[in-house]
Amino acid sequence: MKPKQPPMNSNLIKTFFVLLFTSYGTNISAQSKNVLWYNKPAEFFEESLVLGNGKMGATVFGGANADKIYLNDITLWSGEPVNANMSPEAYKNIPAVREALKNENYKLAEELNKKIQGKNSESYAPLGTLEINNSEKGKAVNYHRELDISNAVSKVSYEMAGIKYTREYFVSAPDQIMVIKLTADQKGALNFDINLKSLLKSEVSVRNNILVMTGSSPIHENAGYTVSPKYLNIQERGTKFTALVQIKKTDGKITSSRESLTLKDATEAVIYISTATSFNGFDKNPANEGPDDVAIALQNLNKTLVKPFDKLKENHIADYQKFYNRVTLDLGKTTAPDLPTNERLLRYADGKEDKNLEILYFNYGRYLLISSSRTLGVPANLQGIWNPYLNPPWSSNYTMNINLEENYWLAENTNLSEMHLPLLSFIKNLSITGKITAKTFYGVNEGWAAAHNSDIWAMTNPVGQFGKEDPMWACWPMAGAWLSTHIWEHYIFTKDLTYLKKEGYPLMKGAAEFCLGWMVTDKNGNFITSPSTSPENQYKLSDGFVGATFYGGTADLAMIRECFDKTIKASKVLNIDTAFRTKLETALSKLHPYQIGKKGNLQEWYFDWDDNDPKHRHQSQLFGLFPGNHITPSKTPDLANAAKQTLEIKGDETTGWSKGWRINLWARLWDGNRAYKMFRELLRYVDPDGKKTEQPRRGGGTYPNLFDAHPPFQIDGNFGGAAAVAEILVQSDENEIRLLPALPDAWEEGSVKGICARGGFDIEMNWSNKKPQKVIISSKTGGKTTLIFGDKKQEIVLKKGENLEVKF
Repeated sequence: MKPKQPPMNSNLIKTFFVLLFTSYGTNISAQSKNVLWYNKPAEFFEESLVLGNGKMGATVFGGANADKIYLNDITLWSGEPVNANMSPEAYKNIPAVREALKNENYKLAEELNKKIQGKNSESYAPLGTLEINNSEKGKAVNYHRELDISNAVSKVSYEMAGIKYTREYFVSAPDQIMVIKLTADQKGALNFDINLKSLLKSEVSVRNNILVMTGSSPIHENAGYTVSPKYLNIQERGTKFTALVQIKKTDGKITSSRESLTLKDATEAVIYISTATSFNGFDKNPANEGPDDVAIALQNLNKTLVKPFDKLKENHIADYQKFYNRVTLDLGKTTAPDLPTNERLLRYADGKEDKNLEILYFNYGRYLLISSSRTLGVPANLQGIWNPYLNPPWSSNYTMNINLEENYWLAENTNLSEMHLPLLSFIKNLSITGKITAKTFYGVNEGWAAAHNSDIWAMTNPVGQFGKEDPMWACWPMAGAWLSTHIWEHYIFTKDLTYLKKEGYPLMKGAAEFCLGWMVTDKNGNFITSPSTSPENQYKLSDGFVGATFYGGTADLAMIRECFDKTIKASKVLNIDTAFRTKLETALSKLHPYQIGKKGNLQEWYFDWDDNDPKHRHQSQLFGLFPGNHITPSKTPDLANAAKQTLEIKGDETTGWSKGWRINLWARLWDGNRAYKMFRELLRYVDPDGKKTEQPRRGGGTYPNLFDAHPPFQIDGNFGGAAAVAEILVQSDENEIRLLPALPDAWEEGSVKGICARGGFDIEMNWSNKKPQKVIISSKTGGKTTLIFGDKKQEIVLKKGENLEVKF
């Protein structure tokens, strides 16, 4: 018989269960694959939590006494439609550059190449800052701040003077509005005022209890800036913008001053923020050809005010989750402890296991793309849509020698094809200004070209302020060739034949036409580019000269190979343009071949020259391995080995976005453990840029809010890293799908659902001991492919909507 236990103190029982459920609830949050959370407000931009609906962006700091929210609109840029004919005779300098290169006079060629430069891009602008200032100040306790990326809702809660306060934030795509709900658990305890301000030229007023801010973005009178003739007589210039803020209360009293709204003695309130601009397309002057931004903002606000908060939230979540819920990833058991996200990153940086943090980073990449890329013709820029600076790094523009494209590597394979459309429609805009650029800067009368930088106005000219800047980044005309491959990617993942025929193929053909007209032959009769540069890199000659201008760049030719190959395939799919296809096939066969250098590397330069910086962040000569796919370990093993040696020479330490690229490259080389090593390094904790510490953690990695650190923040690393996770799990081309081609030892078991493969297929699988146990392949449009795992192959033929379970 068991001895009778003494009765447990009832307070101890209560304490035990409180601790148990508190620990359990928090652990769910910390261990979640979908929640970023913190135990204090953000002090720096890189600690804030971001929301967006693909047009409007909000950066939430979550302060207790005072909250600050940066507001952005993806269509608010400096400038106006570009005068693409800014330098009609620039192309006349090309023969002299080519002659200097033919004579191996690289120093002269470098100087002459500067004559083929135009204006720099315009800049993405901050719209404004919303401030919520509490009337009662005090010390907040039990503070919690989170972003749940499974529903795109952020929350803040804390206690002050015995009162619990909560805030809930989201930015709705269906209702085009930002909503903030504030509550207090004591009647009449909500007391705050709201104000708006902007770094741009603006005015703030209150009308009918609506806080109104109107303003305009600047016209950059930078060197060489010229106004399009039809806009010369327009006095008002620039994109106009409006922000409207209104409070909807349940109790309390709303008052206003000249530039602020005040709510007193309330228990619950909802704040609505509506923004709009006068942008009306890349070729329309926003000053006199744009829509009425005030009317649009007011219309969206009024439509929203009549809907209950719960309905707005329901609409927002349903809209968001139809994209987000398509993919789920699990990597097996985790023993990581309960910690805020910034502390999880620090722990992870010390080499500890946290599989759910790895999944969270992948999911966060998809979240950011859904939140920043839903406006046709205006893709996500260097900072997505979240920019607080009047002069942001690199103008927060479209950098098209890697960064813009990297933003969209995860669009198709992680089942977010709709988010690819803003880039694809932007390419169409580029093709229009690019026809003029091809003629005036490069002397090519067919097709279209685009260069290193662009902006919302689809600028395509080579930058450099008309001869003032270094050719190593300013003089590069291959963006059209690179971007054209995105068109094929969209088709081959979706099998959208209508898109390919009506929109895609003409753009691909135009990019290929430019390449045909731009190339010349070398002394061996092979096609090369001249002049050429390899993005942002330089060579070093034996006489000590360091330069960027040369001929026959490997990166140029890799992009042209990929452009020609995909355009040929598109022509065959559509059964059109036989003569042009033949021309491409002939040119493709005559391209200067890849060269393997003395170090076993894939040569970047036409000759086996040394790099000025052997560990340079760009690896453009490896384009054919990734994002292209004409170099593979199975089909071109010698080139794949040379690509591997190139990466070995460069090493693993590099900027955030470059790490994202290299992870994908190692995955394509089927080296899962090396890819995983670099993935862990991509998640290395980096201190916010403005934070002063005794031992600051800097370099490429991840900020406390999971933003990518170039540094500074660039969103491309987030997108590249997320894309690499998918690339580790599934790789495909037009004819085959490889399962777990680069699975690291650390992910020996797991499951994934919703990953897409080329050919219009979706993959669901689970694996154990690094081997697939159950695979379900489904077809969107019907088709055939070969499913591969290791040395096992299985032919698959499916009708539209069919799926098949496969076991290996």
